[in-house]
Amino acid sequence: MDLRQVEAAALTDDPRDGLRTVLALHRLADRLEDLHVARAREQGMSWADIAAELQVTRQTVHKKHTRPRGARRWSSDADL
Repeated sequence: MDLRQVEAAALTDDPRDGLRTVLALHRLADRLEDLHVARAREQGMSWADIAAELQVTRQTVHKKHTRPRGARRWSSDADL
């Protein structure tokens, strides 16, 4: 799905389509955050620096990204 399709889906009058789009965007944002936090840590950024960039507390980002992560609660095939 390209950006135009995402925009069209976000502007739909059908609430189910709109909610599915919101869900897909949340999932994408979570994956991107996981990826970039891991890269930041690999490159030596502190939890405080990462938290500042994400505009959350150090404790929040540390707790979210240091706990063991099993299978995600959503499957990747549910995306738009």
